[in-house]
Amino acid sequence: NPFHEGELKAQARAGVCDVAKWAGGFIRDYLPRQHRDFHTNLPFLVVSGADVEGQTWITLAEGPDGFARSPDPRRLTLDLEPDPTDPLAGTFAAGTDIGVLGIELATRRRNRFSGHIHATGDRYQIDIHQTFGNCPQYIHERAWTRAPKTAKPTAHRGTALTPAQTVKIGSADTLFIGSGHQGRLGAASNGFDASHRGGAPGFVHVADPTHLQIPDYAGNNFFNTIGNLMYDPRVGLLFVDFETGGLLHITGRANIDWQPRGAHDPAAWRMLNVEIDGVLERPGAVGLRWARQDHLSRRLRVAKRVDESDHITSFYLAPIDGRRTDPFEAGQHLPVEVQIPGQKGVSKRNYSLSGAPDARSHYRLSIKREDKGLVSRFFHDELTTGSVIEAHKPSGDFVIPCSSCPLVLVSAGVGLTPMVSALHANANQADRDVWYVHGARNSTDHALADEVRTLVRNNDRLRSRVYYSRPHPEDTPGQDFDVEGRISAADLTTLGAGPDAQYMLCGPATFLADIRNGLEDAGVPADHIHFETFGPVG
Repeated sequence: NPFHEGELKAQARAGVCDVAKWAGGFIRDYLPRQHRDFHTNLPFLVVSGADVEGQTWITLAEGPDGFARSPDPRRLTLDLEPDPTDPLAGTFAAGTDIGVLGIELATRRRNRFSGHIHATGDRYQIDIHQTFGNCPQYIHERAWTRAPKTAKPTAHRGTALTPAQTVKIGSADTLFIGSGHQGRLGAASNGFDASHRGGAPGFVHVADPTHLQIPDYAGNNFFNTIGNLMYDPRVGLLFVDFETGGLLHITGRANIDWQPRGAHDPAAWRMLNVEIDGVLERPGAVGLRWARQDHLSRRLRVAKRVDESDHITSFYLAPIDGRRTDPFEAGQHLPVEVQIPGQKGVSKRNYSLSGAPDARSHYRLSIKREDKGLVSRFFHDELTTGSVIEAHKPSGDFVIPCSSCPLVLVSAGVGLTPMVSALHANANQADRDVWYVHGARNSTDHALADEVRTLVRNNDRLRSRVYYSRPHPEDTPGQDFDVEGRISAADLTTLGAGPDAQYMLCGPATFLADIRNGLEDAGVPADHIHFETFGPVG
């Protein structure tokens, strides 16, 4: 069990008690190759920890190109010269537990890990404790550049927010938050966590100069931050001035309001109430600058909508300017923005593209209507032919990992969307064997079934196996589905895909964890198994 008692208590309070049963499949004690490449290509990392007095802070660690390296899956080294005014500079040098967030704002990618940092020679070394991926929700796209080096202005300390700092927070759409926990000796969950929060500008509310209110939206249900705060209220906050490189650090104590009735943000599932103990403002602290990418968004019109199953509808989205859509790879998602009446600012989501990558006249999103899903309900209930939304370029690295190796596409429920796109990408390929393995309850829940059958029928290298867990009496074996029951890792190993096969998995978290663990137990190398962790989709 990768969670400590605070996280388990928070999960239980939120009604997601089954998380601990499957989440171990997503949390490792090493950095997978994909995460190693990701972190070492970043110009900065977000780091949380405690200062010498035990107060929790969060900061940015930056360096020259290639400043982060990963000599092996359990270590990351940093070419780092902490500024003396950095609140964590002293503990970095002395050695301390830290939480780290790697985030690429331009593509909305992020991954997190915890570990222990200490000085070694002319570098700092981080020994990895726990790692896991994150969904890309609530991240505002920004592209970074380096600014010329100049003298850094004087840092300012205080115990309450100034009027100018209140204005900064009132316009911020991004926040980084640090928290920690120390439990039983040697527990993997000990240490710190660095996390991202995003929302419409002003989503963090300044109640008064020493109190903040931070909304907590739907996430991955791990409850790392809230679980930490339930047992240790010390918290660090960081607001970045993306245009000037200024950092506004706050340390304090937080409590959780589980039923924030009448809150400033009606979309909040919970509210973090923070009492400020210290404020540190460091103008021009980092040499990076970030620019919003709003100008790169495109307006898309709903050209057509098609009901694919009882709960899944496909939306065909065409650019209103008549130009071709931006290219994408099978497995990537489309970041969309919609203005929902009664909601503050725009609501952003990322939905996997389900259509053929070479269909350049439109995108296709096949979206499941979630009863509690703000955006999915808006798509299903409000968008009609002719409706217009905003979207950014397709992104994501859950893509086909090789050019000609055998490929096993495994999905359940609406997880089929990137897999159908991958089938389209391989429909005309003659030198790759592809297995499409999908699980649904029955024919009324089975979306895009005829489309998949047509693709498979027209290419001898494509094969399909469909599982129904609860078939209707009228569902015909061998026609509507192939196997009654659920997909298992043992089933996949009998396909005959061979030792070079790459497996792509998409579906509910419990499904992903069971299949991934089963494949690894069967001897499939971990780097042959690819999946993407999604939080609850709204």
